[in-house]
Amino acid sequence: MYAIIASGGKQEKVAQGQQVQVELLGVATGAEVSFTPVMLVDGETVLATPAQLAKASVKGKVLGEVAGVKIDGFMYKRRTNQRRRFGHRQRYSLVEITSIAKG
Repeated sequence: MYAIIASGGKQEKVAQGQQVQVELLGVATGAEVSFTPVMLVDGETVLATPAQLAKASVKGKVLGEVAGVKIDGFMYKRRTNQRRRFGHRQRYSLVEITSIAKG
């Protein structure tokens, strides 16, 4: 069984026991979180409508916070010797999916 969840404006395909990186949730490490499934597939059945997914739930446990890959940026204005270099690392929450329930 697997589910497609929506978190942070993105959708992720998850299965029970899988670890997934989602946008930073702002909760403490070890906290239980619940996601709204967009689609749920169980072998022979597919639940996709809001009426079918009303009772479905995907629960996970926050394992910690990780940083993504470094992105380097550079801006300049020609002929004026204006240059600016910067870097950015997006932070993510690492979540382990503990249960997927059809409801």
